[in-house]
Amino acid sequence: MLASLGHADILIRRLERSSGLSASDLQDLHMLPAIVREYGRNETISHEGDRVEHCLLVLEGYVARFQDTRDGRRQILSFYVPGDIPDLQTLHLPTMDHSVASITPATLAKIPHAAILDLCDRNRIAAAALWRETLIDASISRTWVRCVGRLPAHARIAHILCELYTRLDAVGLAEDPIRMPITQEQFADAMGLSIVQVNRTLRDLREEGLITVQKREMIVHDLTRLQKVAQFDPLYLHLDPALRR
Repeated sequence: MLASLGHADILIRRLERSSGLSASDLQDLHMLPAIVREYGRNETISHEGDRVEHCLLVLEGYVARFQDTRDGRRQILSFYVPGDIPDLQTLHLPTMDHSVASITPATLAKIPHAAILDLCDRNRIAAAALWRETLIDASISRTWVRCVGRLPAHARIAHILCELYTRLDAVGLAEDPIRMPITQEQFADAMGLSIVQVNRTLRDLREEGLITVQKREMIVHDLTRLQKVAQFDPLYLHLDPALRR
């Protein structure tokens, strides 16, 4: 059953940070109709080739975008955290060219395309904020290509940890310990590494006093040093108000 999007606060916090808009500019988001659904761990939500009529808003948990090769190997293309909309591009490209799955138990809101398009027609401020999100998503994809193509394993894992920390911080979820339920296999599938390389890298980062990862939680002991190891510049996330026009 469709109901108004009473869970829009986390989306509004995300858009406030990335767009510089006030909550009052984004209040119309609360009126978007949505179906809220819970998913189990590793449950495919949208399949490559599906034609969809809604966008997904992550309310709780972690979600991944991925593609599989013909022999069944998986490449994770991006991770999504609460406040993210993984598939805004389906407003204009409704046939999925990738799949989306939960990687933890997750709660998502399905918002009909028609309702979002109607909002964008009525509220140009909200439309610009959502359009900005698709551009940031593309920016993240470009940076992941650089990471996988040019950074050593040590820096790749440090970089994805810095990115997740920064994105969680944007919605107020980055207080230590941070929930970090992504498995070593999933990190490997995202960063083009073997599980052995991921395990060794996490151990090295721990021994260097940068992080502790245990019981699906992460504590960052020295963010500045971790960012240096990662060659991490958060510019590509476009969350700094000073850099907006």
